[in-house]
Amino acid sequence: MLVELLRHLEQWLSATALSTTIQTVTWVIPATQTLHILCVALLMAAVFIVDLRILGVLGNTQTLAELSHRYLSWIWYLLPVLLASGAILIIGEPGRSLLNPVFLLKMLLLVSAALLTFSIQRPLRHSAEFWALSARRRAVLQGVAILSLILWTCIVFAGRWIAYVGSL
Repeated sequence: MLVELLRHLEQWLSATALSTTIQTVTWVIPATQTLHILCVALLMAAVFIVDLRILGVLGNTQTLAELSHRYLSWIWYLLPVLLASGAILIIGEPGRSLLNPVFLLKMLLLVSAALLTFSIQRPLRHSAEFWALSARRRAVLQGVAILSLILWTCIVFAGRWIAYVGSL
């Protein structure tokens, strides 16, 4: 049922004037892909800085709350830009994404990673020492950081694999 719904959406989007315009104006897709990739790079840098700080690999001169406020806030600014640029790419080439199982996996991973990132950041807003209050919390946080690194990295790989996997 979901596949049929996505097929109808793909056919409808392909026939829209906006999709045709995106496809025929030669600079739109490359410019949008460039913006999308640059935002992915910035987001990944922010994620890696915070997660590696949590794991004790770097950034020990600042508290987790300071580092989180400084870098994780970038994620919430970048995600809407990524959503907009991704939407342009989908509208321009709906058959490439909407019916691609790797694209659907990427979206699932993205929601999971965003929720996980939020779960790290939110408690720090109320208490800068939340994650440092007990050894159990620190252990949970380290596990979350490892999972976060895995999820965000898988999102990047999935984004690249979309071009090489066929549609449903």
